[in-house]
Amino acid sequence: MMKKNVSYASSYEELQKILSELEQGDIDVDILSAKVKRAGELIEFCQKRLTETETEVKKVVEKFEKQLELGG
Repeated sequence: MMKKNVSYASSYEELQKILSELEQGDIDVDILSAKVKRAGELIEFCQKRLTETETEVKKVVEKFEKQLELGG
């Protein structure tokens, strides 16, 4: 389960570390399942955060464009 107040950057960094371990084969078979599960949680969190950010940016851009139309 993801902790509250986790940043995108720290989640991405943790995901990169897990992926690196998977690629190098440095993960014990007994903890492989937990690592894969955690990677899934991190991917889900990062995707959600990116979607939220995209929505916020679109709102700001739309507001800015409306202000330009009214002022111009």
